[in-house]
Amino acid sequence: MKTRMFVWTLLLVSLLPFVFSLSPSARPADECSGMSVRLRAFRLKTSCNFTTLKDKQLKEIQAPTTNLYLPVLYLLAFIVGLPTNLLALWILVFRTKHLPSTTLLINLTAADCLLLLALPFRIVYHFRGNHWELGEASCRVVMAMFYGNMYGSVLCLALVALDRYIALVHPFGAKTLRSRQTSMYMMAAMWLGVLAAMLPLLVSRQTYYLDELQITTCHDALPEEEQENYFLPYFSILFTFCFLLPFVVVVFCHCAVLRTLLAEGKRYSRAVWATVLVLLVFIVCLLPSNILLLLTYADSSLDGDGEDMYVPYMVSLAVSTFNSCIDPFIYYFISTEFREKAKNVVCCRGNDKPTVSSSHTSSSGPRSKITLLSRSTKSGTSERGQCLPVDTTN
Repeated sequence: MKTRMFVWTLLLVSLLPFVFSLSPSARPADECSGMSVRLRAFRLKTSCNFTTLKDKQLKEIQAPTTNLYLPVLYLLAFIVGLPTNLLALWILVFRTKHLPSTTLLINLTAADCLLLLALPFRIVYHFRGNHWELGEASCRVVMAMFYGNMYGSVLCLALVALDRYIALVHPFGAKTLRSRQTSMYMMAAMWLGVLAAMLPLLVSRQTYYLDELQITTCHDALPEEEQENYFLPYFSILFTFCFLLPFVVVVFCHCAVLRTLLAEGKRYSRAVWATVLVLLVFIVCLLPSNILLLLTYADSSLDGDGEDMYVPYMVSLAVSTFNSCIDPFIYYFISTEFREKAKNVVCCRGNDKPTVSSSHTSSSGPRSKITLLSRSTKSGTSERGQCLPVDTTN
């Protein structure tokens, strides 16, 4: 009898784990371990095919800031930026002489337009509560367009600044350095570099389903190990070579241009405005999002939830798209011909054909240093004092 009771006792003890595993009160995340996942700044635990968030994080991802204010910012950038950039693109392509600097401006405008065309997908995504319904492939393409054209715009701004620097500070070298062929080569290299930089986004998984919220995120929920070992180095490299280096080039070139104009006694108000707008694009629009992006991944890699970084980063990312709205105004202050054509189009004036005179450039005004270098005064000296155009700097 005692032996029989002992056997039944052993049998019941052996079945206890199985019974408790079937208990409905036990959550999957409490009983098994799995892959750790983060929602950008948030840390999630995926266990037994169940993904959840902390209560505070659930409120953050479903807060009005994320699902209402962000899409409104994107919508404003889209409404303002797309018409102005399409107008600028039409003027540059069909109403402006295709000079080396014009080629740079055309590619800058194209990058801005592609970035703005990706915004409707982001708008619907956030209005839907960060829920992506278009599939994995479309998410990868949209995110590659978003980041690729943002950094492509930054690289184009650096090349435009370099073009103006060569034209105004080194006019003798500009004769050989500034050509349409050189501009085409630079633009081809830039686009190939952007495509190569976006390959990690195109080949990695971007959509993850969150069970508790019943939404599919696009580039928001990423595996923790993948973020630390893959995306943190990836975005660090993007920050260094696609933002920090172009920013240094832009600051150096614009400062050198202003210094040259001051030294030659030229009026420089337009050059100052162009410099201010470019610095505004970098410092106000692009710098916060890039810094917060690195801080988000760094905080997560240091065992922090990073939840305090999520909303500021998402807002700064939306603000960064306004750089595409500012770029057409940069063209206005850089290019005299662009100003004339824009005024003609807006005011419905006639005589809106491309200028054929060789004295017009889109980077240094109606008279460039290059076209005047061959001229000489009656005393045989070069007219370097007349090289800088008044329209560019007044």
